[in-house]
Amino acid sequence: MSGHLCVVGLGPGAPEQMTPEAVAALDAADELFGYGPYLDRVVLREGQVRHASDNREELSRAGAALARAAAGAKVAMVSGGDPGVFAMAAAVCEAIEAGPEDWRRVEMQVVPGVTAMLAVAARVGAPLGHDFCAINLSNNLKPWELLERRLTAAAEAGFVVALYNPVSRARPWQLGAAFDLLRGVLPGTVPVVFGRAAGRADERITIVPLAEADGGMADMATCVIIGSAATRVVERPGLAPLIYSPRSAE
Repeated sequence: MSGHLCVVGLGPGAPEQMTPEAVAALDAADELFGYGPYLDRVVLREGQVRHASDNREELSRAGAALARAAAGAKVAMVSGGDPGVFAMAAAVCEAIEAGPEDWRRVEMQVVPGVTAMLAVAARVGAPLGHDFCAINLSNNLKPWELLERRLTAAAEAGFVVALYNPVSRARPWQLGAAFDLLRGVLPGTVPVVFGRAAGRADERITIVPLAEADGGMADMATCVIIGSAATRVVERPGLAPLIYSPRSAE
């Protein structure tokens, strides 16, 4: 008899930002799968089994979890932020489509979570107050040329852009290249928000104009939000500025 697989969003990092639904789903599971640092955020109850794996093993991780669920186990797959945003829900769906027939019989549930761009946006005001898009800047699964076309099209269309996975040890140059490309489309005054570890103890929020944005200001724990030409900066004496995108457009 098939078990159950729940793909759970842990939120951006702070325990209070995890939803009650996610907490209940984790408690109901017998076995937990996930990237090691994400599993480290979960306090295991007695009897639960932990299966940690590396960051770039999404499909093998999904397959291992599905195999256990197909054997009758109650399984939770943990994912940072929201599992449907550049995360494990898509990998599980892909594994089900390509895998054996018994994986399609597994009852699957996706439990949403607060994704990084929402946590970062909340720290600075409302930069996502008008139309926006999210782009995964990693070219591990798509060509860089496609990313260039998408960045250009989004900026020209007036979208605020949230960048996930902006840099890594293997990709130290891409965020800087993205800024160079965007400076050819957008005014240099457009605000850029670097939100590192939003909601966690080591949170760091930095706001600079696009003209001064540099790829070295981010790491893999950073979500970068690039405003549109309409995005506003409201200076406040003695307080951090507010960044917002007006609700209306001409």
